[in-house]
Amino acid sequence: MSSRHLQMIAIGGSIGTGLFVASGGTIAQAGPGGALVAYAAVGLMVYLLMQSLGEMTAKIPVAGSFQTFATRFVSPSFGFAIGWNYWFNWAITVAAELVAAGIVMSFWLPDVPGWVWAGLFLAALTALNALSAKAFGEGEFWLALIKVVTVIAFLAAGVLMIFGVLGSQSDPLANWKEGKDVFHGGWLSIISVFMIAGFSFQGTELVGVAAGEAKDPRREVPKAIRRVFWRIMLFYIGAIFIIGCLIPFTDPSLLASGEADVASSPFTLVFERAGIAFAAAAMNAVILTAILSAGNSGLYASTRMLYSMAHDGKAPKIFGKTNSRGVPVMALLATAAVGLFGFLTALVGQGAAYTWLLNVSGLCGFIVWVGIAASHYRFRRGYLAQGYSVKDLPYRAPFFPLGPIVAFVMLIAVIVGQNYQAVLAGHALEVLSAYIGLPLFLGLWLVHRMITKSKMVKYSEMDLSAPEDIEESAAVRSARTGMTN
Repeated sequence: MSSRHLQMIAIGGSIGTGLFVASGGTIAQAGPGGALVAYAAVGLMVYLLMQSLGEMTAKIPVAGSFQTFATRFVSPSFGFAIGWNYWFNWAITVAAELVAAGIVMSFWLPDVPGWVWAGLFLAALTALNALSAKAFGEGEFWLALIKVVTVIAFLAAGVLMIFGVLGSQSDPLANWKEGKDVFHGGWLSIISVFMIAGFSFQGTELVGVAAGEAKDPRREVPKAIRRVFWRIMLFYIGAIFIIGCLIPFTDPSLLASGEADVASSPFTLVFERAGIAFAAAAMNAVILTAILSAGNSGLYASTRMLYSMAHDGKAPKIFGKTNSRGVPVMALLATAAVGLFGFLTALVGQGAAYTWLLNVSGLCGFIVWVGIAASHYRFRRGYLAQGYSVKDLPYRAPFFPLGPIVAFVMLIAVIVGQNYQAVLAGHALEVLSAYIGLPLFLGLWLVHRMITKSKMVKYSEMDLSAPEDIEESAAVRSARTGMTN
């Protein structure tokens, strides 16, 4: 995969229904100012994490990077738990996207059962992933491009409306002059939105999974990470600012949060007020591409994670086999089967069971981010302990050691406080439902440690080697250019 594929994979993984539909709810909850503060804070955290991921991935570009780094730099048991945690997260996400796809298609064809569309989309995405890594990258590039163009069009329309070129906005800053309501609900509301924003940004780390199949990962991965972060921040911060200007935070339409609420999406409302015809139908099509993009990315990421674990002895060896095009077909089929099972669980009316599956996976992304921060901190320590110089790193995270430490602390706060309202209210079942993913992760970690007797990896014993073909290509490129990479 090329640089454009990597960039769109990261962008596509983090821009979805959370921005197109649920973003209005964050403004309704915390006011326009509170939502901006929360998204900016999460953006800072993700920026630090992506720097950590970039440093490790550029040095050791492998498929399933998170579990490999956690295994090499923390402990084999920690890597085992991170790997299965991430695989399960995306496999269940695929199921969730299938359910959402059926809901979206009912906008146009309400008489066709949702399971028909879910089955068709699962078959199509599985076939696309089975072709090759390049086919996946190309498919994700175009799906993500639709989302990017939509966001850019939204930002442009919003700016024109603010300056009175479109629509009839009398005072574009009126919603920012409401005193304390700019930060409606105070710090507690901002903290709540902080959690929501964290979920919205999940998927940015997909570039690390794809690095193992990039053309020139040591050059392209850092470039993609640097460019992608600022683009995502522009999209999110810009969108929140424009929604805050054009739609009062008291507008009940902002409370819409599901795929079925396309008519109440802040994007739809702004486009309609700008005089754009068929805004709801157009946004429904965009939301469908966002859902398919998430399902496409989910299949790819979880397949490569299962493949990587099979090669490291943490999953059955059959999942480590590839076809002639380098695709781990058995790992792909196993992941698709889990997605199908999750969808069928929702289809047969076991809504509670399906909700619990989603809740189990809800914390998975944050746990993986914790793993990235912890792995990077120990990676750099081990790299120096073995006598290497940071000058020799293909990409160096500029804020080490503060970067991974700050990100780690912020993530722990997110995980602990993600549903503090239920904790304070004493709603035991709701607390269990929200936090069930954490004890399951810890259980995987501790049981594996008890069985294998694995210990924390010493700095002096860390495996810092990269795949041989990467080292060879770097050496050839260095000889050709007369420079070190």
